[in-house]
Amino acid sequence: MTGYRLVEGPPSVEDYMNLRARAGLSAKTREQATAGIDGAWFAVHIVEETTGTTVGMGRVLGDGGWYFHIIDMAVLPEHQRRGLGDQILTSLLDRIRTSAPPGAWINLLADPPGRPLYTRHGFTKTAPDSIGMSLNL
Repeated sequence: MTGYRLVEGPPSVEDYMNLRARAGLSAKTREQATAGIDGAWFAVHIVEETTGTTVGMGRVLGDGGWYFHIIDMAVLPEHQRRGLGDQILTSLLDRIRTSAPPGAWINLLADPPGRPLYTRHGFTKTAPDSIGMSLNL
């Protein structure tokens, strides 16, 4: 990760919104971002050292015991294919492995671009035994 620095904690609200929009994730309002950004069990972001620009992020929602949900995995398009997503996910998983009791259950919703990354880290499809469901308010 030459030229980049991994930082524990979430990015700023502005950087969070920018990363989501530019990486192709669904847009969130400032109110949603402000309310949610500090609500993660653990978070990291990556800063490009020469510019100070936040170029990637990932967060974990969890109860600290057995349930952990990986969210907000994003890397700016011009910084993809450099191992940054791998570094973010490795950092999140390492924290869970070192902090959670044995038997932790880690899940995520995998959009097509991220599926190869998650597969490399051992994630498998849960269907047909279980399927993701959602309710939008």
